[in-house]
Amino acid sequence: MVILNKMLAQKIYDKYEVVVGLEIHVQLQTKSKAYSADSAEFGALPNTHISPITLGHPGTLPKFNENTLLYGVRLGLAVGSEITYENQFARKNYFYADLPKGYQITQDKTPLCTGGKITINVEEGTKDIGITRIHMEEDSGKSIHDLDPFNTLIDLNRAGVPLLEIVSEPDIRSAQEAYDYLTEVRQLVRYLEICDGNMEEGSMRCDANVSVRLKGTKEFGERTETKNLNSIRNVFRAIEFEAKRQVEVIEAGGVIKMETMGFDAVTGETNTMRSKEMAHDYRYFPEPDLQAVFVGKDYVEDVKETLPALPNELIKKYTNTLKLSNYDAEVLTEDKYFALYYEELIGLTKSYKTAANWMMGAIKSYLNENAIEIKDFPLTPAHIAELIDLIESGAINNSIANQKVFPALIEQPELTAKELAEKNNWIQESDTGALDGFIAEALSKFPDKVEAYKAGNKNLLGLFMGEVMKASKGKADPKVTSNLLREKLEN
Repeated sequence: MVILNKMLAQKIYDKYEVVVGLEIHVQLQTKSKAYSADSAEFGALPNTHISPITLGHPGTLPKFNENTLLYGVRLGLAVGSEITYENQFARKNYFYADLPKGYQITQDKTPLCTGGKITINVEEGTKDIGITRIHMEEDSGKSIHDLDPFNTLIDLNRAGVPLLEIVSEPDIRSAQEAYDYLTEVRQLVRYLEICDGNMEEGSMRCDANVSVRLKGTKEFGERTETKNLNSIRNVFRAIEFEAKRQVEVIEAGGVIKMETMGFDAVTGETNTMRSKEMAHDYRYFPEPDLQAVFVGKDYVEDVKETLPALPNELIKKYTNTLKLSNYDAEVLTEDKYFALYYEELIGLTKSYKTAANWMMGAIKSYLNENAIEIKDFPLTPAHIAELIDLIESGAINNSIANQKVFPALIEQPELTAKELAEKNNWIQESDTGALDGFIAEALSKFPDKVEAYKAGNKNLLGLFMGEVMKASKGKADPKVTSNLLREKLEN
C-alpha cells in the first residue's frame, strides 16, 4: 500500500514542471568597501570595519570603488552580456536592523550588464541558462541569531561590502539544473578572481524563485522566493522540497501565494517568512550623492584583454585539440590554478594524455593527502615534463616513475628526475646481454611452465615477466624483455 501510494504521488509530481530563476549575490574581493575606505576583509572582530560613512551618518558622502566596476565588466564579458554605457545608482529603501543607512545603494533602471548566458551540461548535451541582468550594489550587515538565546546580535562589518547580483532568466527546470548552474557560476567567478565563491562564509549567497505549472503549459505559475541559501547542496534541497510542496497545495485545491520563504537545513523544509504583497514597494529613487559612471568602449576592450582563459574555452581546447575525454577536461579545469599548471606542463611535453594522467593521478593524490592546493605543490611543471620524457624514452617504466622517482622528487625538488634516476640506479635495463641472464634464470626456475607455454598456454608469459622484473629489481625494460622472452620460449 505504501509503495502504491508512493507511485501515485510520483505520478502526480510528474504532471508538473518546475520553473526556477536564481538571484546570486557575489561578494567581491576588493580591499575596501563599495562606497567607503573601510576594509572589506572577512573574519574581523564584529563592528570593527565600520566608519561614519558605512553607517550613513549625516554629512557623510559615499565615494565609488572603481574595482567594483572592473569586476562587474569582467563578469559581464565572460558571460556575453551587453555592458551599459551610463550607469546610474539608486537608493533601495527598506528597514532592517542590519541595514544601518535605512537604504541600500544599488542599480535599478540601468544595470551594468544585460543579457548573456551560462552553459551547463545536461543529459541531452548542453543547455544555456539566460542572464537577465548583473548589477552593482552594496551588502547589508549580518544578523546573528544563535549566540544569544534572547537577543539578535548585529555585526555591521559586512555592511557596504561590494556585491554583484546575477539574476537569471526562469530557464531552470530542475533542482539538478540549478545545482549545475550555481556550480558553473562559482567556478567562473573564481577563474575571474573576483570572488572566492565560499558560500559557507557568505561570499556567495543565493535566492531561489520557484513556481510549478502543468507540463505543456506556457503560462508561469505563482512563485515563491526562498532567501539566503548558503550552499549549493541546500539550493538543490530547497528547490526539491518547495516544488513538491507547491504541487501538493495545488492538488489539494489550494492556491500558491507570493511569499518569501526560509529554508531549514536540518529538516530540509521551506517555511513562510513573510508575504511578498508589498515586496516591490522599495521606493527606488536616484542616489543624490553619486554621479553616473560611464563605461566607454575603450575601457571594455581594455578589460577584455585581461580576461583569463575560461573553463568552457579550456574544455573545448582539451577535447577538440588535445583529444582528451570530457571527464579529463572537466577534472583538469575544476580549479583555475590546477588548469594553469596543466597549461604550463603541455607547453613542455606533447604527451597530453600522459600529462593529464599525472595531473589527475599522482599529483592530485599528493595534494589531497597533504590537504594543499596546486599553488603549494613543490614540483614545477618542468619536473613532471622531464619525468614523462624519461618514461616515453624507455629510460624508466611507469612503476619506477610512480613509486620511486616521483616521491624522491618531492623530497629533493632541487634535483631533476634524470639525476635522481641515475643516482639511485633506477634507469631501465635494456641491454640484451644483461636481460638474457635474467631471462635464463627465470626459465630455469620453472621448466614445467616452459613446456606448458610451448604447448599453448601463452598466459604464462606474465609469470616469466614477473620473475625477470624481480631479478632485475624492476629495472628491466618491459617491452624489450617481453620480446626477448617470446623469442626464447618459441625457439
